[in-house]
Amino acid sequence: MSKRILITGHEGYIGSVMAPFFLDAGYEVVGLDAGFFQECTLLSPRVQIPTLLKDIREVKESDLEGFDVVVHLAALSNDALGKLNSRWTKEINYEAAVHLAKCAKSAGVKRFLFSSSCIMYGMSEVSTVTEESPLNPQTDYAVSKMKCEREIAKLAGDDFSPTFLRNGTVYGLSPRMRFDTVYNNLMGMAVTTGKIVIHGDGRPWRPVIHVEDVARSFLAVLEAPISVVHNQIFNNGANHLNHQIKELAQTVLRTVPDCKLETLSSPDADPRTYQADFSKFARAFPDFIFKWDIHEGAKELYNAFKAAKLTQAHFNDKRFTRIQWINYLLETKRLDSSLRWNHKVGIEP
Repeated sequence: MSKRILITGHEGYIGSVMAPFFLDAGYEVVGLDAGFFQECTLLSPRVQIPTLLKDIREVKESDLEGFDVVVHLAALSNDALGKLNSRWTKEINYEAAVHLAKCAKSAGVKRFLFSSSCIMYGMSEVSTVTEESPLNPQTDYAVSKMKCEREIAKLAGDDFSPTFLRNGTVYGLSPRMRFDTVYNNLMGMAVTTGKIVIHGDGRPWRPVIHVEDVARSFLAVLEAPISVVHNQIFNNGANHLNHQIKELAQTVLRTVPDCKLETLSSPDADPRTYQADFSKFARAFPDFIFKWDIHEGAKELYNAFKAAKLTQAHFNDKRFTRIQWINYLLETKRLDSSLRWNHKVGIEP
């Protein structure tokens, strides 16, 4: 069993859950992170992970020597950030990811797990999308994921085995919480304001997945025989986890006492809709059970938010919305125009 793992982006929303989870499973875990979100902490991290503080664009082959596995999570993590500057998305999400994979292969890393996204299906013309369905990326972020999959797949060989996991919309409690994903946003809004607002008719579909189940599924892939996962793409989730936005909203209403729903007819409502078919993952991992559904997930978030005495100020805090935080780092000149730490300011993580 491969034992030494490098997780890029381990200080982010998913990584700060996945890295301790892998550690608990008996692996030696090292993180690589630029440190953009070190201050964006809602809950204290449970453990400290040995960290290589480095921009993913500056990775060298020598950084990866001695690792059995690289799990690549690091990215500008949503569409809004992608719109901020398309050059950053191209450099970080695409070019740096492919460079990382090439370095990993040259360094003798055997397995490479790439965190991809169902978002590249966009506005699908088919009712349910499989891994073979046409891709219709609507944003720079989605395009970057698509291009990464295609280029990294070309590196596959006897000594280098990539696997691509297309995550659904992730939600759930994390030390480095995000309130800019749909279910986290609805729950945070409900607890702190007593109401939720949805834009549009709530009919678009999303496959949702709890952040802990993301960690568990990546571990399942890592521990599978290479023959099962070699150069394979998996929609990461389960068929019963496809939900319409209005279903998510109704679950929030049932979970949060005295909560009200407001529906706004908005021309800016996100029109993307897709149901993902997760049958391939289920066939490859017949014993794997996704632990969380939206009902249990809502309870977890509600109880955690109440215990933490989450306020509207916390919910609206720039630290928990990725584009607001990056804009803050730019405005205060802690990051320069290339989205690198500004050494002249002298304030780094």
